[in-house]
Amino acid sequence: MITPELVATLCYGLLSIGGGIMGYLKSRSTVSLASGSISGLLLLVLAGLIYSGFSWAKLIAAGIISVLIIVFIIRWFKTKKLIPALPMIFCGFISLVIVLS
Repeated sequence: MITPELVATLCYGLLSIGGGIMGYLKSRSTVSLASGSISGLLLLVLAGLIYSGFSWAKLIAAGIISVLIIVFIIRWFKTKKLIPALPMIFCGFISLVIVLS
């Protein structure tokens, strides 16, 4: 069954992968590519597990999303750049609320 938790995890996973690719294309940051791909793929796998009915996958997804929110808050304070930090924080917060509801 398609649930809001599934959609939120799936969308944030895709956003993470897309952000990693954009970071690589813009500044040749292999760290962005690797971290975005790994966290995004983990979230996509967890979305599949949520779809299969594993309720514990929601907690792990919430943990990964929380870590990404913290990472992007730190990045925002360090660089003072709104992009990509603000969209990732905002979408992460919305996703976290949905996954934990």
